[in-house]
Amino acid sequence: MIIKELQAKNVITKSNLPACDFSVNPYTGCAHACKYCYACFMKRFTNHSEKWGEFVDVKIWQPIKSPDKYNGKELFISSVTDPYQPIEEKYGRTRALLKELQDSRVKLSIATKSDLILRDLDLIKTFPDVRVSWSINTLDEAFKDDMDKAVSIERRLAAMKEFHKAGVRTTCFISPIFPGITDVKAIIERAKNQCNLIWLENLNLRGSCKAVIMAYIKEKYPALLPLYQEIYNQSSRSYWEALDAALKEYAAEIGLGYVRNDDSMNHPFNAPPVIVNYFYHSEIKKSARKDGKHNA
Repeated sequence: MIIKELQAKNVITKSNLPACDFSVNPYTGCAHACKYCYACFMKRFTNHSEKWGEFVDVKIWQPIKSPDKYNGKELFISSVTDPYQPIEEKYGRTRALLKELQDSRVKLSIATKSDLILRDLDLIKTFPDVRVSWSINTLDEAFKDDMDKAVSIERRLAAMKEFHKAGVRTTCFISPIFPGITDVKAIIERAKNQCNLIWLENLNLRGSCKAVIMAYIKEKYPALLPLYQEIYNQSSRSYWEALDAALKEYAAEIGLGYVRNDDSMNHPFNAPPVIVNYFYHSEIKKSARKDGKHNA
């Protein structure tokens, strides 16, 4: 792993993502090296020749000026890296960021695949409006190991449970859903009593990730190759539409709400979780442009 420290002019940037006003990425690159990582496009903005997943740049920034200006704004940590990848234990850039923003009353969302975040539970609890999500797309540890170098699924679920017990809003982010491989219902059953939201996102293959994943499916799941070719070479939505319908029916059977493209931030903490479907990314973008809320 190639590690470099870099001076960053601004660590908080305006975001065009529908879910937030600003985003923060304390690192560039990620040691989790997920085979399906959409953020691999970030490599072209670096001077690295190494493969994505083989380098991490540590951002060093000047103290954030006027943290109060983020009062009421939605800030997402992290959109193109994991803020609690292993290097965070040494450098603590995510913790430093949280301390700088502690009294800003920002609306904070944190996404991770790690349980290192437990170190900062007491700090995170001080934010009045915060949500933490863990990406979980399988209960099969062998498949997890094929896909990423992050901590085990059981460790992620255990961390989620601790945050939920502590009164922090938690999200089980079932992403990316691999057609024919990810058992969405099993994950929902495992997580539904320790989270406030369950988000669903389909596997989207862009750039170099597509060839990597298609080769993996051909080698490890050859019977699924025609399905993957139909979805990713012929742009068919039929699999996702059928899964959408099946999961909506399943949610009704187990007494959970089911909606599309709604982050449900105000969902009551002690109520059963709501399942939110984010399969149709183009619709999310159109909705965001239409209401003008997230056009920074």
